[in-house]
Amino acid sequence: MAYFLTESFLQSVTLVTFSWASSEWTSCLISQGKILYSHNLKGLIMKTLYVIPTLLMSILSVSAYAQNVTPEATPATSVQRDINQQTRIENGLKSGQLTTREAAVLERKESRIDRAQANVLKDGTITTQEKARIQRMQNNVSRDIRAEKHDAQIGNSASASSQRMQQDVQRNINQEQRVLNGLKDGSLTNREAAHLERGQAADARKQARAGSDGHVSATEHARIQRSENRQSQKIHHQRHGEQVKS
Repeated sequence: MAYFLTESFLQSVTLVTFSWASSEWTSCLISQGKILYSHNLKGLIMKTLYVIPTLLMSILSVSAYAQNVTPEATPATSVQRDINQQTRIENGLKSGQLTTREAAVLERKESRIDRAQANVLKDGTITTQEKARIQRMQNNVSRDIRAEKHDAQIGNSASASSQRMQQDVQRNINQEQRVLNGLKDGSLTNREAAHLERGQAADARKQARAGSDGHVSATEHARIQRSENRQSQKIHHQRHGEQVKS
């Protein structure tokens, strides 16, 4: 017989014993020299040995499932990324890390992303695969923005050309934010957002063309602003229309 003292107080102890003859565990509470209760632990131990592996397997299964679950693909997350990228371009122009020509190249790439978003949203939905493809495009442009901002070229943020490009990019940010707000508050359907993203793509292409030679003229800037004004009206009309939201 083996004895294991598991718990001790001033006037009582819990004694656990194991009988080699009967292969049984017994627990008893002894207080002031008297046995208050005795309990056969064999059944309890067997149940515990069964429950613990089962519980561990359940925990591991839930953990594995949680790791394999893909976050829901939403248009709003994609548009938010557009805003972030455009903000980085504007900041690069303001700091002189981006020249007008570099910003124009990046705007052309942003226009392709806008067009891709318009294509995948035109049926009212965006699948996980479609979102992954757009994210890859955005990741590529993100790396390009970083590379352009950290190369040897230095822009003149105070020049008239850079100032015009900064205003145009800021307008992009404002328009995209309004589209994002519409998606979040339900005032825009996915199809409506697709239509607006196609307009965003067109405006970004105009900015890319205007700055491709490293200079945005006053005439080019005015043309872009008129296009942005039309886009602003479209956003307002779509967000305040009576179409049922999907």
